[in-house]
Amino acid sequence: MRSLVEFRKGKPGFYPDQAIYAEFACTEFGLAFRDLDGGSGLIFSVASRDRQLYFGAGRCSWYPQNNATASTLASDKGFASSILQEAGVPALRGEYFFLHDRHRAHRPPGHERSDAIDCFRAMGGSAFVKPLTGSRGDFAQAVHDEAALVRYLDEVAEYYDAVLIQPIVEGSEYRVFLLDDDALYCARKYPPSVTGDGVRTLRELLAAHNNALRGRGLSPVALSNHDPSLDMVPAKGGRWEIPGRMNLSAGGTMVLAPAPSEKAVVLARQAARALGLRVAAVDMFVDIGGDPDAIEIIEVNSNPAIRLLEDSTRGDLILKIWHHTFSTMGLL
Repeated sequence: MRSLVEFRKGKPGFYPDQAIYAEFACTEFGLAFRDLDGGSGLIFSVASRDRQLYFGAGRCSWYPQNNATASTLASDKGFASSILQEAGVPALRGEYFFLHDRHRAHRPPGHERSDAIDCFRAMGGSAFVKPLTGSRGDFAQAVHDEAALVRYLDEVAEYYDAVLIQPIVEGSEYRVFLLDDDALYCARKYPPSVTGDGVRTLRELLAAHNNALRGRGLSPVALSNHDPSLDMVPAKGGRWEIPGRMNLSAGGTMVLAPAPSEKAVVLARQAARALGLRVAAVDMFVDIGGDPDAIEIIEVNSNPAIRLLEDSTRGDLILKIWHHTFSTMGLL
């Protein structure tokens, strides 16, 4: 059997991780993998002797065992938060606001851009803001003054229709990955960082970091032209954390770790059940404000990436996830 490392070799940089994992799993389980887009991995099929299933990258779901309604509800952070609260699951509250006038006749008052400014003021002029249906940490950031919020909304409006504004919460961030009620793994999340080379200023290091983010289709870190601290030259090897989003795609780090508590796992299960998801990655803050019992669900991902498992040499867990998918869909 070829190893996962071998499946990675020779693939172009844009080749989707999950296409590699699917081909790897097909070899293990005796299924036929076929690329349908000239070797891009963006569309492929998996077949047994009497059944065939299709997969697509981008916004397509890798987990067909999650039904369309559950996946769609989870992808809307406002809907998901409302459902979790209705189900009695502690989740970060937030208010959603639209950035364009189109479709205005189809929504109630109180959710327009001007209302977003009022909400921000009511939160004391600091809030965490992100696109309502965004992913990979795109445009997810803390905003600390009204002028910055206006600039943020202008920029986000080029790519998204609505945003969610939430209070800023301090705590340790974890992810619990679930297959049905089985907590397959847990990971601790850490913010992205830049490392000093003893030559470039922090501003220059962050500019290089931002160029890499743009190349992956993600929003850059906001840089202030008037912050003198960004003009310092960090020592070689010195690490400077970038606060805010912790997504792997945005340069963050996830490390496999024990669950912070049994309560965290229980709440993750309750969140996935409330949304009707069979595969879910539940992100949460724990130890909020130093209180070990204080936990809030941040969001529930219905189409989570699993690159962490490859980086952690846990191909066995990748196979378990794909076995769940293939079995549920009648390929095994």
